[in-house]
Amino acid sequence: MERSSSGWFGWRRKKKARGGGAGGGEEEDQHKVVVDGSEIRELVEDREVFGMLVDSKFRQLDADGHGTLSVQELRPAVADIGAALGLPAEGASPNTDHICSEVVSELTHGTSQGEVSKAEFQEALSDILLGMAAGLKRDPLVILRMDGEDLRDFVASSRYEPSAAAIFSQVGSEGVPLRQCLLAALDQLSVDHGVPPASDAWAVENILEPALQQLPANQLEQPASRDDFFRQLKELLGAVADRLQEQPVIVAHTENTYDGSGIKRLLANKFELDRLLDSVWRGVTAEHKNKASKECLIAALDKMADAASLPYYGAVKQVDAVVDDAIKLAKAGDGKTADEAEFKKLLTDTLGTVMQQLNSNPVFVSTSTVVHEPLSGSALFSSQQQGAK
Repeated sequence: MERSSSGWFGWRRKKKARGGGAGGGEEEDQHKVVVDGSEIRELVEDREVFGMLVDSKFRQLDADGHGTLSVQELRPAVADIGAALGLPAEGASPNTDHICSEVVSELTHGTSQGEVSKAEFQEALSDILLGMAAGLKRDPLVILRMDGEDLRDFVASSRYEPSAAAIFSQVGSEGVPLRQCLLAALDQLSVDHGVPPASDAWAVENILEPALQQLPANQLEQPASRDDFFRQLKELLGAVADRLQEQPVIVAHTENTYDGSGIKRLLANKFELDRLLDSVWRGVTAEHKNKASKECLIAALDKMADAASLPYYGAVKQVDAVVDDAIKLAKAGDGKTADEAEFKKLLTDTLGTVMQQLNSNPVFVSTSTVVHEPLSGSALFSSQQQGAK
């Protein structure tokens, strides 16, 4: 599959300081853009433009002209609209993935036959996208356009030798073939060094493996010495940079540290906490009221996740484990009856336990995913505005 090298969101440019003395100023970094949800909010809040987008998409999907969409039609519709708004495919961001996975059920909530009218489609989609924008505002998604320039800068910098030495000390040992050491090095280098993620099959097949094949095959199978590793790694990274120059790669990158500070702020704000607990309790379905099941508590915690700066359950395994332990320590989730006051206390106690554990042992999560470039959000927004005039 071909990958476009044109601009994501028109490649909005961020200013960065240009180093060095007099005459120094600013230069434009065209390799990075931060997706913080602002364009999604702008589109949804412009009711005329957003209505035109919904009308167009609804007409396209409502092939039989009955004025409703079936459940089967909704998932591709949401994925397509998300791509048009500039969101990467599922798998790129735990925050967006969680919301996307719940779109269909949210749209069909309360419908008797699982069909959605255009008004329901627009209202629910607006709420979902604004929620997604809020998540991106809190945890922005950094989109990197990798064309080999940053990788060449890294290899030519003073950072290269210490980094190579640290990697070889971990992966190099007597009898280990050079190929194995180089592959391990690609696993350890990151987007910060200008290397696309080695966990991505497309990047391996189209960038990393072809670059590796340019090295002498007979040397790759020989035991790696430190000097050979340094020299061949530099050659390999140069070949990777050449491949990236020919075919730039777009990577969605996120970094999050969950240290409990968001929970601490929430618990310290009694007005906000009480308001949120009231909202969560009102949202508990009738069959779950007066029964504090683990599933019900997790669903309630998910509704508080944004305010507590927590990931949604299922997005980060390390945080899931902390939540599971907190539910046990709070003696919650055993299915015992709990009225409104008891349920709110269980939630508050669980949050407090999660805060303490994350404060002692913060969880750092970094993800890098190669994505296929969607339709530019800016282009879509502009075309819809022009059509409205």
